[in-house]
Amino acid sequence: MLDIYQSPLSTRYASQEMSYLFSPHFKFLTWRKLWLALAKGQKTLGLPISDSQIQQMQSALEKIDLSAAREYEKKLRHDVMAHIHAFGDMCPDARGIIHLGATSSYVTDNTDLIQIREALTLLQSKIVQVVRQLHAFAKKHASLCTLSYTHFQSAQPTTVGKRACIWLQDLLMDLEDCEHAAKNLRFLGVKGATGTQASFLSLFEGNHEKVNKLEELVCKEMGFTHLLPIAGQTYTRKQDIRVMAVLSSFASSSHKFATDLRLLAHLKEMEEPFAKTQVGSSAMPYKRNPMRSERICSLARFLISLNENPLYTEATQWLERTLDDSANRRLSLPEAFLTADAIVNLLCNITADLVVYPKVIEQHLRQELPFLATEQILMHAVKKGKDRQVVHERLRIHSLEDSRRIKEEGLPSNLLHQIARDPAIGLKEGEIEELTNATHFIGRAIEQTHAFLDDAATSVLLKYKEIGTYLADIDL
Repeated sequence: MLDIYQSPLSTRYASQEMSYLFSPHFKFLTWRKLWLALAKGQKTLGLPISDSQIQQMQSALEKIDLSAAREYEKKLRHDVMAHIHAFGDMCPDARGIIHLGATSSYVTDNTDLIQIREALTLLQSKIVQVVRQLHAFAKKHASLCTLSYTHFQSAQPTTVGKRACIWLQDLLMDLEDCEHAAKNLRFLGVKGATGTQASFLSLFEGNHEKVNKLEELVCKEMGFTHLLPIAGQTYTRKQDIRVMAVLSSFASSSHKFATDLRLLAHLKEMEEPFAKTQVGSSAMPYKRNPMRSERICSLARFLISLNENPLYTEATQWLERTLDDSANRRLSLPEAFLTADAIVNLLCNITADLVVYPKVIEQHLRQELPFLATEQILMHAVKKGKDRQVVHERLRIHSLEDSRRIKEEGLPSNLLHQIARDPAIGLKEGEIEELTNATHFIGRAIEQTHAFLDDAATSVLLKYKEIGTYLADIDL
């Protein structure tokens, strides 16, 4: 038999734990857990369901025969009914009370919410690890001066640690968004065919209190604290919009980090780890392409593009429900989470061993600081009694000439030497060297870094201290 297409997200990029959350086994096992929770709640509230029926359902939960379910679906052309029959075959005494009073969305939508909750929690735990690693990196390099770049042109110096804090701050926001989204998911509950709970009200002979209690029991059994008070047949797709916004925002943060690292790799100031036997190019043996960072950008663009999808789905839900969201969401929700997982695995891997080249960073500082220091030199010369306008003009002439030599002749900067030789400026080389010390130009970068790490970042790490260490093993 020929191989058939499989998503590279599950076969190549995403982790096994995230892939499992959207696997057939997890989904159909959750359907059965929902049917069991419904039956247990109905029994508790007085419907004629026996202990043996509950026990049979419990014992058959893991006995999932996907082949049998597929055969039923071919005949019935309805996936939920197919699995009701397949489950009933495994617990025949309970066959008649499985799915009692429910509609398909009871299992499909509530399962989607459970998958989303578990996936957000998993993603959150991995972002915590990235935060830990960037926190340590920023602390280690808090005082390492480096050129900053605006418009990718040299600008006032900052520190490597301060730059890492910019990445870290975005991820802390993503972490907060993940937690908020997971905690505030609202369970669909037991709403019935059009959301009115009419079938359950009939089962309980008009007892509204029992219908409410049933929904509370099922909600609690499935680990949710919030219920949608109003729904049609399905939960409002606004929840998908909120979740996708969190994922795409995380993708944006990740793309920014990976793009910055790619730019820094070009400058040879920083780079992602490079394996001993890794090949950078099939044609150019010397290449050290930032493959992992490029992959983050590639995956992030795909995830960002998915953000638009649930907006259309929500906009086109007709009245109490329509089925044109089904096939779409089978694709978009799992693919979004698997993509986010693939990205965070790469972030974990890269930030665990970021490579910094201080000598190159220092070299770039030396090349640019003479130009950045001209304002300091001007002020110092004026303090020593020189005419401000004369010094400004001399500095302008020297700077333009030095820039010309660098660009047209490929020569190193000679600006400081020329300034020291100019009697109109009147400063000695030692004075000028002191004025061009990078620490004079970084403002409060070091203080800002330590304050941020000690306050915002550390408090978050303490909050999540119980989350274990995650080691991302990127094989490909």
